[in-house]
Amino acid sequence: MLEDSGYSKERKFYWIDKWVKMTGERAKIDAKANNTYIIYNTENGWVKEYPNGSIVPFEKEHNG
Repeated sequence: MLEDSGYSKERKFYWIDKWVKMTGERAKIDAKANNTYIIYNTENGWVKEYPNGSIVPFEKEHNG
């Protein structure tokens, strides 16, 4: 389990925020290594983030 570093223990799973952040950072590293992108949700909808830092809206492709 991840060590706490000042996170409030009022929440049952206080360590999960740090774990989620680390997972996102790892996804960015993998995307850069594989020359691809990551997709995530923002307040304005889903976006693609490329290794060069550009962020574009994600448009789902419709088959048929």
